[in-house]
Formats: sequence, structure tokens, C-alpha cells
Amino acid sequence: MFISKSFIPILKNNPTEAKIKSHQLMLRVGMIKQSSAGIYSWLPLGFKVMKKIERVVREEQDRIGVQEILMPTIQSSEIWKESGRYKDYGEELLRIKDRQGREILYGPTNEELITDIFRSSIKSYKTLPQLLYHIQWKFRDELRPRFGIMRCREFYMKDAYSFDINDEEAFFSYNKFFLSYLKTFKRLELSAIPMAADTGPIGGNLSHEFIILAETGESKIYTDKRIFDLKYDDEVLEKNSLKKLREKYEKFYAVTDEKFDQKEFDKNVSKENRLSTKGIEVGHIFYFGDKYSKPMNAAVDHQGKKEYVKMGSYGIGVSRLVGAIIEAKYNDKEEIMKWPISVSPYDIAIIPLINKNDSTNLDKAVSICKALNEKNLDVIIDDTEENFSSKLKKFNLIGIPYQILLGKKSEGDLLEFKEIGKESQNLSVKQIIDLVTKIKNKI
Repeated sequence: MFISKSFIPILKNNPTEAKIKSHQLMLRVGMIKQSSAGIYSWLPLGFKVMKKIERVVREEQDRIGVQEILMPTIQSSEIWKESGRYKDYGEELLRIKDRQGREILYGPTNEELITDIFRSSIKSYKTLPQLLYHIQWKFRDELRPRFGIMRCREFYMKDAYSFDINDEEAFFSYNKFFLSYLKTFKRLELSAIPMAADTGPIGGNLSHEFIILAETGESKIYTDKRIFDLKYDDEVLEKNSLKKLREKYEKFYAVTDEKFDQKEFDKNVSKENRLSTKGIEVGHIFYFGDKYSKPMNAAVDHQGKKEYVKMGSYGIGVSRLVGAIIEAKYNDKEEIMKWPISVSPYDIAIIPLINKNDSTNLDKAVSICKALNEKNLDVIIDDTEENFSSKLKKFNLIGIPYQILLGKKSEGDLLEFKEIGKESQNLSVKQIIDLVTKIKNKI
């Protein structure tokens, strides 16, 4: 792929309307374009990143046995009236009518719809547990959409739902997602910490937000610093192992501002370990028992008795994660971004110095690109005639983690290979393939 043929509309300066670094960078390197307040078109560069994040999220959901479905964006108001949330949800719920005058809505979440699907399909406890997820666009009519995709109205989200026969089994399902989320964010190179959180309009009394630290975050958090040093092994999907994992994290005080209690904070955390700061929510899990199953009559036959299933829901903002990764990784002072290799729009950028009268470097770049493509590495070539420093600045903004530089002294089999933020080294094409492939295989 040549950059001259790519749809990457790069701006020279940060747009004045963007106030945080993720919004600034995404507009500047042409990842998104605003369509209307809080609604964005995703351009090729941004869309590639988002789809790669989606792939990581999907793989980790599949790994714990969650089955993928796809629910519509438009829902009937009737099921929301059954659950009691149609009036209670608030102004963020976009209520509309079709040409027949029937009340419908653009789904902000899917608890009602998934419960309706379950109750019409599952009748016996022997088919439990059931874990289902989908990845779909959502809409919440934010009063003041801001910060680009971080606080927008239309967003792309993974939401999953669990159905179990009792609390014990439901907590097992909850803990599966707890582990899955830790692994998901680790693959995205994010240090996301589970924090006890308010359940909000979803309901229930057990909830964790997964938070990454960021000055631009809207979530205020209070925690014991030692929680960031926790490590977890490859816990098996077994009740006791997962229970211990969650207990290991819950041993340390870590809450969002809605759950904060000053006395508890002072009592449980020594002064040197106290941390109060801001963070970005990248995932949220809830357990709410029969909040939806009871009013919507989602029950199974259990030994001749009607039992309302116990439910939980589990969300990850896939589109939001694009901005969250930028907030975590972008150095706005030096104007350098470095995408994790798991979600980078390209694996390697080849940056040749091009002379109008000499196509040697460009020909060499094409040859190298072909060799890398044959090994399933995604490559982009800067075939423009910009000077070398301008090209480097551009690709430091775009954030592709690995670069092959072909300058005036580019001769022989060894190439100048550079990882953003590190010193360059001279490697052969084979060495570059081995190095990058090995890193990709670890994620």
C-alpha cells in the first residue's frame, strides 16, 4: 500500500475544537471526521484500528465460551416498558415512532432485548449457563457530547449477557468476564484496574469498572497504589481459581467516586499508598440477579419449580478504546504516537528518501514490501517526495510502531530498522520478519 493512494487526510496542525489529545490526534491524522454533534464517520486509518480492537475483544470472549449473536440497533419500546426502564432511563434514550405510530427506540444497551430472546428460547435449567455477546452500534443522546469519540452519542460496543440458575453459578460467570477483561486489556497494552463502581441505570448491586489512569478521564478514582503491582497467572476457568483472582484484586481499596467513602479509604489504605486521580472507563461488568428476568418472566423449569434466571451484563467500548489507547500512549509534547502492535493500522512503515531522478529507494521499498507481505505483515510505503524529516514526523504521528528507513546510505542487505521510541539498528529483511512476527505471535 502506497501512502499517496491511501485515504489519510492529514492536517498540519491540531484542530482548535479538539481539547484532549485523542480527539486532536484522531482528527489530525484523518482517523475520523465529525458528521454532527457526537457522531463521527470512521475513515480507513481509524476504522482499521477499531476493527483490530474488535478482533482482540472477540477472541477473548470466545476463549471463555461466550457465543456471538447480533441484535438490531432499533428496539421495540414494549420490552422496555415491561422491564420498567422506558420512563426511568432518562433523556439519553432516543425515543422515536415509525410510520405506523409505534414507539421504538435506538438501543443504548440490550438487557431487555436479550432477555426477550432468552425467554422465548430457553425453558429448562439443563441448558444453563448461557453466555451470549454481540458487537454493535449503540446510541445515547448525550446532553453535551464532547472529547471526540470519548463522550459521543453513537458508539461501537461489545456487550455480553449471562444467564444462570442461581447466585453461585452467576458469580462464576461474572468472574469469567472479570478474567477475560484483564486479559483483553493486557493484549491492548493497557493497565486497566477493576474498581468497585455504581451500577447506574443498568441496576443490581455488584459492579466493576475497568479503569486506565488518564488526566483527561471523567471518572474520579480512589485506590491503593499496590493494586497496580498485582500479577495474575493463567487462571483456569474454574470456580475457586476465579473466585481467588477477584478476591486478590478486591483485597485492595479501589473504587470510583460514586462508591467513595473517606473513612473507609483512610482506614484501609496507608498514607503512602493512597492515590486519588482521574481515569478512563474502558469496560464495565454488572451482576443484577433477576432485575430483568422477573418482570419479563424469563424463567426455567428447575425440578418442577419455576426459577427466574440470574443475569449479568458485561460491556466494552470498542470505539472508545481507540481514544483510550491514544490517551495512554500519545506523547503530545513530542508529537509521537506508538500503537500497540495488536491494533496498529499497519505493522511496518517503509520510509524511503525519494529523488525525482532516481527510483532506486522506491524500487527497493516495493521489493521489501513484497517480502514482508508474503509473511503476512501489513505494510505501508511512503512514496511521497517530502523530505526525510517531514516523513518521519508524519509517521511518528500516525504511530505505526516499526519503521524501515531507506536513506542516502541505504545499500546492501542490511536495513535501518527502527521501533518508535528506541534506537535504530541494522537488520536484514529476514531478521525484521522474524522479530516482528515473534512479537505479533505473543499477543
